[in-house]
Amino acid sequence: MWTLLLPVAYLIGTFPSASLVARANGIDIRTVGSGNPGASNVARVLGWRRGVWVFVLDAAKGALAAGLGLVVDGRPAGYWLGAAAVIGHVFPVWQKFRGGKGVATGGGIFGALSPVVFVAIVTLWFLLSRFTKKASVASIITVSLLPVGVGLRQQQAWEVFASAGICALVMIRHLGNIRRLASRKEHALT
Repeated sequence: MWTLLLPVAYLIGTFPSASLVARANGIDIRTVGSGNPGASNVARVLGWRRGVWVFVLDAAKGALAAGLGLVVDGRPAGYWLGAAAVIGHVFPVWQKFRGGKGVATGGGIFGALSPVVFVAIVTLWFLLSRFTKKASVASIITVSLLPVGVGLRQQQAWEVFASAGICALVMIRHLGNIRRLASRKEHALT
C-alpha cells in the first residue's frame, strides 16, 4: 500500500522552500551566491534567519514523507518515502529537475525516524559550519557520519544501509563542492 504514496512523497519533496523564501525577499536564489536553491545559499545571500526558515521547511519535507511512511507501514516505508522526498527535492519536476542538494530534506527523514540522530547531526552541522565557514564541509562531514549515528542508536543493520543509501544520494550532489574545496574556490558562509 505504501508504494502508492511514493509519488506523493516525491511531490512533497518538490516544494520549493528556498525559491519561495528568496522570492518573498525580491531575490531569484538561482542567480545569486552559489545558485543552489537550498538553505545554505539562502543564509549566504539573505542572512541566517531566512536560511533557518528554509532549513526548517526543507527538513519538514523529509520528516513529513518519512512520518507518513512510518504511520502507514512502519520503518521500511518511512525510509522509502523519505528517500522519495529527497529525490523530489534534488530533482524537482517543476524546476527542470534542477533542485537542491538534499541535506536538510535528508536530515528531516531522521527527525521522524531517529530524532536523537537528527538533533546530533544538526548540532554538528551548525558547529562545523561556524568553525569552517563552509556549509559544504559541514554537510559532507555530517552526511558521512549519519549512518554511523544510526548504527550507534542500535537500529537494525538494514537501517544503517538504508541511511547510507540516502546519504550517498546527497553526497553525489556534493561532488562539485568537493572539487571546489580541493581547488580552494568553494563559497563561504558569511
